[in-house]
Amino acid sequence: MNIPTFEEIISLENLFSAWNKFLHGKKNKKDVQEFQLHVMDNIFSLYEDLKNKTYTHGPYHAFNINDPKPRSIHKATVRDRLLHHAVYRKLYPHFDNKFIHDSYSCRKWKGTHKAILRFEQFSRKVSKNYTKTLWVLKCDIRKFFASIDQEILLKILKYSNLDKDTIWLLEKIISSFYSTTKGRGLPLGNLTSQLLVNIYMDCFDQFVKHRLKSKYYIRYADDFIFMSLRKRELEDLLIQVEFFLEENLKLSLHPDKVFIKTLASGADFLGWIHFSYHRVLRTSTKRRMLKNLKQENKTSYLGMLKWGNTYKIKSAILTI
Repeated sequence: MNIPTFEEIISLENLFSAWNKFLHGKKNKKDVQEFQLHVMDNIFSLYEDLKNKTYTHGPYHAFNINDPKPRSIHKATVRDRLLHHAVYRKLYPHFDNKFIHDSYSCRKWKGTHKAILRFEQFSRKVSKNYTKTLWVLKCDIRKFFASIDQEILLKILKYSNLDKDTIWLLEKIISSFYSTTKGRGLPLGNLTSQLLVNIYMDCFDQFVKHRLKSKYYIRYADDFIFMSLRKRELEDLLIQVEFFLEENLKLSLHPDKVFIKTLASGADFLGWIHFSYHRVLRTSTKRRMLKNLKQENKTSYLGMLKWGNTYKIKSAILTI
C-alpha cells in the first residue's frame, strides 16, 4: 500500500469526502449547521490554509461524561474535526495494515465482541479445552490518553516514512492539546486520537510479539491480557512489560488493575468476568446498565447481553 502524501490528505476531494462522512448524525447540531451555511467557502478556506501552511488548530470545548467512569471529553471546532476526518480517512488504512491481528480497539472488523471471542478461543487452546489450569495476566494502563508523550509519538510517526508536510500537520493536531502537563496527552474527543494511540501502542504490540514471543496476547486500547499454563512465566512477563512501557513509552500500569489469576476463579476483561465455560457481566457493569436503562435502549442492551450468561439480567430488563 502506498504511503499517503500531504497533497492527498489536504486535497479538496478528500476534504469534501470527509465532510460528507462527518455530517452523518450531526446535521441537527448548531455548530455544524453554521459551518454548513457557507460550507464551500469554509472548506476552500481550510484547504488554502493547509496548502500555504498557515493552518492553526482551534481551541477545545471541554465537558465531562460518565462512560462508565468520569471522563473529560475535549471537542474541537467543526473546522478542525473536519480536518481530523480527512487525516483519518487517508492514514487509517496505511497504519491499520501494519498493526498486529490481536489489537481490537477502534479498528474496522474488530471491537469488543471480536476480542471476547478471541479470549475464548485462546483460553480453550492454551488450556487444552479446559483440561489444564490456565493463568491470565490482566493489565490496565494508568490514565492512558492523558499520559501519551507527544514527543515520543512524533518520533514514532517520523519513523513511519510519512512526508515532512504530513508530519507538520500531525504535529499541529497533536500539540493543540495537553492534559495537565505540556507535551503530554491526547484529547478523547478527536477521531485522530483513536488512530494515534494505536500507532503509539503498536510499538508495545510489536515488542510483545517479536521480543517476548507471546502468542496468547490480546489488547483493547489500554486493557490487555496474556495467557499461560505457568504462573511464573506471567510473573516474569509482567516485569518486562512494566519496564518496556516506562522506559520506551512513559506509561505506567494501574496498580489496582493488574492481576494474575486462574481462569477458573474468573478473569475480568472488557466488562465481563470470564470463566472456563461461561462469562458473566461485571457487577459494576450490571448496576450501571440497570440504572441507565431507558425504553429506547433496551434493544441495544439485550444485543450486548447475548454474548454471555445473562438470563437473570435479561429477564429484569424485559420487566422494566
